[in-house]
Amino acid sequence: MLKIGDKIPNLDLITHKGEKINLNDLKGKKIVLFFYPRANTPGCTAEACNLNDNYSYFKNKGYEIIGVSPDEVKKQNNFADKFGFNYNLIADDSKELIEAFGVWGKKKFRGEEYFGVIRTTFIINEEGLIERIIEKVNTKEHSSQILADD
Repeated sequence: MLKIGDKIPNLDLITHKGEKINLNDLKGKKIVLFFYPRANTPGCTAEACNLNDNYSYFKNKGYEIIGVSPDEVKKQNNFADKFGFNYNLIADDSKELIEAFGVWGKKKFRGEEYFGVIRTTFIINEEGLIERIIEKVNTKEHSSQILADD
């Protein structure tokens, strides 16, 4: 997993709208980059909606919010439309960004082990360096976790 102080990778990605984006194009802005396992699941929905509910507060503080999951563009777009998200979702079905940040790994659910996205949020500063990492995400109160030290 990338660590505090690491530079974000220079990768071209695709948003839920099918548009190209590169995180390095957002230099000069703070970024909340949250990785979640799957669109339209209870925990992921709670997390994404909590961030969306506080979107204007984040924008006023100079943050850009971006969500990432291994879902395809169509599924991400349906998720964003269904809940009216004001921010971009990255469709990382190749897992290029997920693996670059080191959040793909072994998980356990109901006694079964499998590989998937480890829910993690990275706070990136204006220079494109990782400032904070939140590994124990509270999906229903995630905005409070992020803004606690702001």
